[in-house]
Amino acid sequence: MAPILEMRGITKTFPGVKALDNVNLVVEKGEIHAICGENGAGKSTLMKVLSGVYPHGTYEGDIVYDGEVRSFRGIRDSEHVGIIIIHQELALVPLLSIAENIFLGNEISKAGVINWDEAFRRSSELLKQVGLSEPPTTLIKDMGVGKQQLVEIAKALSKKVRLLILDEPTASLNERDSQALLDLLLEFKKQGLTSIMISHKLNEISRVADSITVIRDGSTVSTLDCKSGVSEDQIIRDMVGRQLDDRYPPRHPKIGEVLFEVKGWNAFHHLNTQRQIVKDVSFNVRKGEIVGIAGLMGAGRTELAMSVFGKSYGRHITGEAFLHGKPVDVSTIPKAIEAGLAYVTEDRKHYGLLLEDDIRQNISLANLPGIAKGGVIDEDRERKVAEDYRSSLRIRSSNIFHKTLNLSGGNQQKVVLSKWLFSNPELLILDEPTRGIDVGAKFEIYSIIERLASEGKGILMISSEMPELLGMCDRIYVMNEGRFVAELPRGEATQESIMRAIIRTAGRDAA
Repeated sequence: MAPILEMRGITKTFPGVKALDNVNLVVEKGEIHAICGENGAGKSTLMKVLSGVYPHGTYEGDIVYDGEVRSFRGIRDSEHVGIIIIHQELALVPLLSIAENIFLGNEISKAGVINWDEAFRRSSELLKQVGLSEPPTTLIKDMGVGKQQLVEIAKALSKKVRLLILDEPTASLNERDSQALLDLLLEFKKQGLTSIMISHKLNEISRVADSITVIRDGSTVSTLDCKSGVSEDQIIRDMVGRQLDDRYPPRHPKIGEVLFEVKGWNAFHHLNTQRQIVKDVSFNVRKGEIVGIAGLMGAGRTELAMSVFGKSYGRHITGEAFLHGKPVDVSTIPKAIEAGLAYVTEDRKHYGLLLEDDIRQNISLANLPGIAKGGVIDEDRERKVAEDYRSSLRIRSSNIFHKTLNLSGGNQQKVVLSKWLFSNPELLILDEPTRGIDVGAKFEIYSIIERLASEGKGILMISSEMPELLGMCDRIYVMNEGRFVAELPRGEATQESIMRAIIRTAGRDAA
């Protein structure tokens, strides 16, 4: 049986950068084909070539789909033959309903008038196919990210999809929603749908993929048949070009006195002021210590971190904060920064970076006085600071004037870290520091965190990846429904003990 897709010798060049160099990809009908590679390897670029985001004529090579050479001039051309791409950043309009989003640009109409009854009927059928029970009139803004992802898939089904491309589909999902999405892909596979999945989560790839193509530095490295057995170590070796013996750097902590402490912290929802999201939380972080916060999505971890960092989230915030045993004012972001706090957000694209600005401007953003003389920016000083961080954190770019928008996820995260390190914090709060980053870049981020701790800084680390917390942290607080429900030293912390603490307290609250 002929493959549904062949991409032959695909080469794509941007000014000064060859993003794809003679890439080849073969996808069989009815399979789930995974594409792996480090950030910046060219995975998303390849899929944008396939879907017509980069139209024919802007690249070299051939796309053979259903036995025919195709020349897609745009997304509509690829969608017309059943190729649908769902990007990592979901393309839904929050203030429109599910039905309006599903048929946006593809409205069911007659003589220019939309047939809403038919739109709602067909939306209900599509929602049922993806396992959603919400009414078609539900606004997107009122749904969680996991359900929004399913709406995107329903939208793809409405266009009679035959080849579904998913770019990091579970990057923003919790464990339960991720598993539900993977189960749905397996169900679609039984129905004959072909899927291409880009993902950094090797455990998920191993679970659902029939074959894996690994791309490194814009070139095809290998295609692996999962039926014959593929180990994660083999995938990692092909991705990074070397054996990655350890997922985490060696940890030899020198933990000192209490650096930062919070007592009796409370915060309420920023819109619904009757809903308490942080409930009487107390914790501390010592010098040279990496402290983790574990918990399920919605437990209140990010809300806690943001409310402590300059009260940047929440209302009616109360509690006390101490630095070196003395009360400290963290009531505004400038005061929190001045006190020695820094917060690396979980959403680097929206809150961590000015994407249209270059590396140099982003790095200096949190500490403009550090590059100014008499209130005027010293451009020589700004360039030197940016060059130093670009070198020490190994930010891969042509120069410091490279737009952050065009950096890979791992390198964007290094720019965010550089920005906050330049503010010279004593406590660094890291919220999902490796979200959407490949294993090679993760190790580099972990090594930076380890180095900061060894310099005596305190690290507070929030992560939804339990192996990450267990591999990096000296102590872990477990959070559930706004409260800290357990505190586990490194020797006692396991995935089982963390989940046991969450389930035990959830059961007690329900009772």
